[in-house]
Amino acid sequence: MRKKIITIFLTGLLIIILDQLTKFFIRKNFHLNESFPIIKNTLHLTYVTNTGSAFSLFQGFNLFFIVFSVIAIIAILYSIQKIKENEKWIQLSVGLLLGGTVGNLADRLALGSVVDFIDFRIWPVFNIADSAITVSVILLIILLWKK
Repeated sequence: MRKKIITIFLTGLLIIILDQLTKFFIRKNFHLNESFPIIKNTLHLTYVTNTGSAFSLFQGFNLFFIVFSVIAIIAILYSIQKIKENEKWIQLSVGLLLGGTVGNLADRLALGSVVDFIDFRIWPVFNIADSAITVSVILLIILLWKK
């Protein structure tokens, strides 16, 4: 039980730290809507805010997503007891989901919106937390489908 908890919470903590540090860097070094090309016309750092869900969907529903995030975190914490010690990939996935959810929730509570900055120009601007949530959901679907 202890290794499982450590895996999930360390994964979540790593995502929260990476997410919040990168967002802090963007907020301190960019003006809102400022963009800097890393790979011209392919990858930019673009500082935008988002009151919607991942990838800027459902703008203006910040309060809904705060409530939804709190419920999701409670559900994640409850589900940990059902994960087996040998299900390392599920533990990793749940840690990614927990970290991503907490990372974006922290922004919503502290700033009133989520900071996004990873801009591939062909996709809505997103952040580390969004990426962790997306990877987690894909992994969980694959892993649980196989079960």
